[in-house]
Amino acid sequence: MSASDGAPRPLVDKSVLDRLREELEEDEGYCKVFVGNFINCLTDRIARLRLALTTGDLEGSVDAVLSLKTSSQMVGAERLAGLAMELEGEIRTGAREEAAAVVLPRLAATFLRPINQCGRQTMHRLQAQAPSGARR
Repeated sequence: MSASDGAPRPLVDKSVLDRLREELEEDEGYCKVFVGNFINCLTDRIARLRLALTTGDLEGSVDAVLSLKTSSQMVGAERLAGLAMELEGEIRTGAREEAAAVVLPRLAATFLRPINQCGRQTMHRLQAQAPSGARR
């Protein structure tokens, strides 16, 4: 579970946060709120993914992993987005080859621990990099 070129993805890509600040006109504080919302929702997103995978819910798994991937990409959480992207690919491939009730719990066993660890590290990094408005 690593980047396709063999080099690990950065935990948080600061250039994405800088671009987000520019796009959201940071003087208004929107970026702080946006990153704060990501931090506040991350635990729930991962819990939703865990539930969907462990119960064999294919539609719920796809929805949850896409939510995690997209929100991670938007705040520059590159490593977490990469894990979600890899899991998404495995869900889509595995669901074609086996029953969802079999493949999804297996994917949960493989991916949830690294996603949880990366999620915690990402939250800490974002909290350390962000102004006080982006705290949990």
